[in-house]
Amino acid sequence: MSRLLLVSNRLPVSIEKGRRGLRFETSVGGLATGLSTFHKSYDSTWIGWPGIDLDTVGDKMNDVMARLRTQRLHPVSLSEEDFEGYYHEFSNKTIWPLFHYFPLYALYDTDSWRAYTRVNEAFAKAVVKVARDDDIIWVHDYHLMLLPQLIRRKLENATIGFFLHIPFPSLEVFRLLPWRSEILHGLLGADLVGFHTYDYAGHFLDSVRNLLGHEATMGQITADDRLVKADIFPMGIDYERYSSAARNRKVRSEAGYFRERLGARKVILSIDRLDYTKGILERLAAYNLFLERHPGQRERLVLVLVVVPSRTLVEQYALLKSEIDELVGAINGKYGTMGWTPIWYLYRSLPFHSLVAMYRIADIALVTPVRDGMNLIAKEYIATRSDGKGVLILSETAGAARELGEAIVVNVNNQEEMVQALERALEMPIEDQIEDNRTMQKRLMRYNVQRWAEEFIDRLLQTKKLQEEAEVKTLTSQDQSKLVSDFRQSNRRLILLDYDGTLVSFAGRPAWARPSDEVIMLLQELAGDTRNQVVLISGREKDSIDEWFGNMNIELVAEHGVWVKDNDGDWNQTLVITNEWKEEVRPILELWVDRTPGSFIEEKVFSLVWHHRRCNPTLGEVRARELVKELLQLTTNLNLQVLEGSRVVEVKNAGVNKGQAASRWILNRKWDFILAAGDDPTDEDVFRVLPVTAWSIKVGFGASGARFCLGSPTQVRSLLKEMIGAPVLPE
Repeated sequence: MSRLLLVSNRLPVSIEKGRRGLRFETSVGGLATGLSTFHKSYDSTWIGWPGIDLDTVGDKMNDVMARLRTQRLHPVSLSEEDFEGYYHEFSNKTIWPLFHYFPLYALYDTDSWRAYTRVNEAFAKAVVKVARDDDIIWVHDYHLMLLPQLIRRKLENATIGFFLHIPFPSLEVFRLLPWRSEILHGLLGADLVGFHTYDYAGHFLDSVRNLLGHEATMGQITADDRLVKADIFPMGIDYERYSSAARNRKVRSEAGYFRERLGARKVILSIDRLDYTKGILERLAAYNLFLERHPGQRERLVLVLVVVPSRTLVEQYALLKSEIDELVGAINGKYGTMGWTPIWYLYRSLPFHSLVAMYRIADIALVTPVRDGMNLIAKEYIATRSDGKGVLILSETAGAARELGEAIVVNVNNQEEMVQALERALEMPIEDQIEDNRTMQKRLMRYNVQRWAEEFIDRLLQTKKLQEEAEVKTLTSQDQSKLVSDFRQSNRRLILLDYDGTLVSFAGRPAWARPSDEVIMLLQELAGDTRNQVVLISGREKDSIDEWFGNMNIELVAEHGVWVKDNDGDWNQTLVITNEWKEEVRPILELWVDRTPGSFIEEKVFSLVWHHRRCNPTLGEVRARELVKELLQLTTNLNLQVLEGSRVVEVKNAGVNKGQAASRWILNRKWDFILAAGDDPTDEDVFRVLPVTAWSIKVGFGASGARFCLGSPTQVRSLLKEMIGAPVLPE
């Protein structure tokens, strides 16, 4: 079994300086807690910051390193200055608010971005230092979003997974980030990018499509010459640890103590880290409104509010703490009596046995963040309820709401709905509570943190296998050397080339993809050798093809084979076809243009093309499928063919294809060498008619009849340069 390298901002233990020397404390936080159990049960090494600048420990360094090694921990040493800029500034003042939909709180500071970059590079060095060839590298969370690409640059064939534990925001929010492209490229260095929910994965794919222009279908991204998967893995908890804790003597004693202090009152529990994303003020306001409307419930219940100190030096957090203090004081002052305090307010963290005891006595858990990646508190509460009693009120904007649908799910910004949820929870019959909780418990038991981690690793290895299958067809340097050797040793060579997406990258409009000087030079060099027969087989209309390439000694095919221009210089129509059908089809395409901003119609002599390359990619894909369905119904009796290509839908006469056109030259003579290159479904017709000895290359990845594939037009041009002996310059 491969070793696992877990990489996160913090190690599961933190080193602190005390009066008596260095102390090793358990790190707080959902990630450290959730992964610790898995780390102990797996052959893994954990890489992260130990909570201290190791350069300051002096002669204790050897002792520190030895103790960390016994726990399979590898520290990353960071200066206080770098940690401040990377963690407190960029991670928590830029990424955290922006990804949680608080853009007004986000600061865009170049110095903190540089610190973020430096620290990610330091982590990359640490990973490379300990990594072995067969290791699985699993990077965690928003602090290290550049790391996958940095590792990939140094360990090209490494198996790398990344998991984001916070939300990934919608495109319109994410694009506010000045360094959005760098972040996306960093994440795409991984083989598998994991998220808690379908929404977060969808937002990531939207950003990849719109901001980088990569193709992304069914969670599979074609990024340059690699396949990257994005998928969802809702993080679980150590279910057995929480469910069995109810039998712990210390927990039972603590629960008894709490219950004695609270009496017979109903307990509403709120436990959260101090953070503006957690919705603490909103739930206090809802509780205030509930007490105002239900005077009969006063003194019959109490809200236990536990706020764990966090980032107190950040301005927004200090202000939030002040507002919570004031609101708690106002509610207690307004409704409290000599024998009853409406809110028990604890501003501190709780040890595990006290936390579970709180879960055990709570009749209602109020877990209502404004935005949260997952929220494990909701799951922990349900797991501890061995008696099945208790009611969970959960915000719809917490990732956990996708799994815990039996909870009372609310909109945290709707005070009326929050009050109604409290009313419903207090009145819910015990048998209904037990039924709902047992259902959620079974789900949490099945999909615990162990299952979550194992499923992610399994999917990562599957993704790696998909990449390897694709690499079987990738034109390797060895294959390319053989191709070039075959070319140079032959005397009768046929070269069949597509244009858009093969020799040049796609442009927003067809007219913008004019050939560069490099492309012109390559074609002229190839055509200048009498041993070569060069044929450009394009789907474009003939006037553009003629304008750009008509004066060269190459043969041209336009509109997928309707028009052919031989060396005699004249365009000939290969088939007797009409375009009278256009009047029936054009209104449909115009309707789709009206419905799809950014789309447009290109009219060729014998075909109509609807382009959606400049549209929102998701909308374009949906509209394309709708259009194809509509056109297929219309064209059944019109002898037409509907083709869905790379962000285009084309309608043309049936029986016309590039394969038929290519056959004119393939069958014309006996060739020593044949090369065909194309990028979309229309080029598959060419690949099908080639002899088995031909070199066929698909540009891009995916299913194809071609023998090999290359990642981009740049690589195709590099291949042609090598064939003709021209120097290949770096990009």
